[in-house]
Amino acid sequence: MLAVERRQAIFEILEENGSVTVVELSKRFEVSEETIRRDLTKMESGGLLQKTYGGAFLNSGMHLEVPVDMRVNTYVEGKNVIGAVCAQLIHNGDTIFLDASTTAVHIAENILDKKNLIVITNALKVAEALARGPGIKVICTGGTLRPTSLTTVGKAAETAVSNYFADKAFICCDGVHRVHGVTDANEKEAEVRKEMIRQAESSILVVDATKFDKTSFVHMADFGAFDVLVTDKRLSPEWQATMREADVECRWGDGGDHMEETS
Repeated sequence: MLAVERRQAIFEILEENGSVTVVELSKRFEVSEETIRRDLTKMESGGLLQKTYGGAFLNSGMHLEVPVDMRVNTYVEGKNVIGAVCAQLIHNGDTIFLDASTTAVHIAENILDKKNLIVITNALKVAEALARGPGIKVICTGGTLRPTSLTTVGKAAETAVSNYFADKAFICCDGVHRVHGVTDANEKEAEVRKEMIRQAESSILVVDATKFDKTSFVHMADFGAFDVLVTDKRLSPEWQATMREADVECRWGDGGDHMEETS
């Protein structure tokens, strides 16, 4: 395993567990403890975690933004499930918004066989994935490039989105909380997503299991702004009740084989 692959795997473990120890990681990856310490030091310098004696914990600041090259390789199984479920909501001839998220990349990879589809996005990686779909027309927004996320934001991006109307918008976020609603780590990304919601006939909130019961930096929307919530794992009874109260249909995969839903 390459060092960069190991660090990506370490970050995924941190996202799931919140903390790690040097000893556990050394055994898991069959490398020396000194190698793991170097990995953690490098990740700490990038703002991804906070080292402690004998281990590290996830840097959970509300404004934390993980570079796209790290995010794209984390929680892949859950994002694949979400991509497959979302693909069932997209039909030939649709016009859709896909936002700037790594989950949107997985949605894109699941719709490459669609016909007469128009996709509007502010994410370079989403556009790159869709370029392999012969039946898909891709419209990219302009705007200011954010190098860490490979997305475009700002007034130009928002104006570009406002010039189009879509059947569906697929909107990701950094946290969902039963009290605070849907939140994001970056204000400019949130503004583009808000515009997508305004310009779509139907809005789908796309959230993997790691985002629940978390609050990020800026409020993006209340649950009532969405028609459907798509996730990878069955929601808890409390979350199902919250979605029913907001009149949001819930859909999830049980491993990717088929879709379950509740309303």
